[in-house]
Amino acid sequence: MPVPAAEHIGARIAWYRKLRRLTQQELADRAHISYSMVAKVEQGVRPATGGVVAAVARALSVQTTDLTGQPYLTELQQDELDGLIQPIREALDLYDLGADPDVVPRGIAALAAEADQLCALVRDGRLKDAARTVPDLITEATTAAHTAQTTEAWSVLASTYRTAYDITTKLGYPDLCVVALDRLDWAAERASDPVLAGMRQYLRSLVYLRAGQYRMGQRLVTVGMSTLALADPSRTRDVVTGQLHLGAAVLAARAGDGDTAAGYIAEAARVSEATGEATRVHWLSFGPTNVATHRVAVLAEQSKYGEALEAASGLTIPAEWPASRVAAHLAEVARAQLVTGRTDQAQQTLQRAREKAPQQTRYQPMVRETIAGLLSARRATPGSLVNLAHWVGI
Repeated sequence: MPVPAAEHIGARIAWYRKLRRLTQQELADRAHISYSMVAKVEQGVRPATGGVVAAVARALSVQTTDLTGQPYLTELQQDELDGLIQPIREALDLYDLGADPDVVPRGIAALAAEADQLCALVRDGRLKDAARTVPDLITEATTAAHTAQTTEAWSVLASTYRTAYDITTKLGYPDLCVVALDRLDWAAERASDPVLAGMRQYLRSLVYLRAGQYRMGQRLVTVGMSTLALADPSRTRDVVTGQLHLGAAVLAARAGDGDTAAGYIAEAARVSEATGEATRVHWLSFGPTNVATHRVAVLAEQSKYGEALEAASGLTIPAEWPASRVAAHLAEVARAQLVTGRTDQAQQTLQRAREKAPQQTRYQPMVRETIAGLLSARRATPGSLVNLAHWVGI
C-alpha cells in the first residue's frame, strides 16, 4: 500500500524505513547522513534537501519520486488530465515511422513559433496548457521533419522533445522524460547541431542529479562540454556552456565538493559576463542572474544557509526573468530562512513564490517540505499559514 500522497517527505521516509525494518540510526548509517537529520526530517521539523532525499532513496532502495511523491497526480486525475500523459507517450514513439500521410504540417517557421510558445508556457509555470498542446505539435513536427529533411525542421522537432522532457519531469514521470531526451538526441544528430546535443547532456545530467547519481551526472557534463567544443563559436554555444558549468556546480555541491562547486560557479560567472542575460536562448535563462541564484542554491546544498541568505539578499531579479525560475529561487530562499529560524520571512517568501508561479509552487516538493517545517516550528499557527498548508494539500 503506497503512502498517502498528501504526506510530507519525512512521513514517507519513515513509512519506507519501517517497511524495511530499519531504525533511524540504521537508516542514517546506510545513507551516510546524521541521525539528527533523519529524525528531524521524519518529524517534518527540517526540510529534506535534494541531497538528503537522494541519499535516503538509495539507502531504502526506492526511487526519489517515491519519497517526494507525485503531487500533480491527484489533481491530474481529478481534472481528467492524466489522459494527456498517454498521448505524449504515443507522440514520442512516432519518431522513426517517417511522414504520416494523414498529417499536413504547417511551414517550419509556424511550427518553430509554436514550439517557442510552448517553451514559454513551461517557463511561466503553465504546465497544463503546455501538456494539452505538445502531443499534437510533436506529431506535426515529426512529419514536417521527415518531409523537409532540413536542419531547421529537425531542430524544431528537437525543441518539441525538449518541452516534452520539461513537462514529464515536472509532472513526475522520470521514465518518460528519459525517453524524451533520447528523442532529442536523435533529432539533434539529424540536425547536425552539437549545441543541441550538448544541451541534451546537460538535461540528462539533471536526471542523474535528481536520482543522487552525482558521478554519472558529472561525467555527462564532461561529455556535454566536449560536444560543445565541436560547435562554431557563438553566443548560443557560450550560453549552453555556461549552463553546463552551473549544472556541474550543483552536482559537485551535492557530492560534498564545495571547492569544485565554487570553481564551476566562477567559470559560469566569467561566461555570463560575455553573454549577458540570455533568458530566451534555448530557454535556459542563463546569465548573471542565473549564476547568482545558483550560487545561493550551491551554498544551501552545503548547509551554509546563512551564507546563502546573504548571497540572496543582494540579488535583484530582472522583471523579464521566467516566473518558474523566480519561484524556484524563492523556494530555495524560504528553505534557508526556515532552517535559520526566520519563520515569518520564510512564510512571506513562499507567498511571493505562490503569487509568481502558483501551479509550480503548489506542487514543488521543497515548498511542501518548508511549509511542513513551518507548521512544526510555529507554536501558534496563523490563519495565513493554515491557508498556505491547505493550498499545497497538507
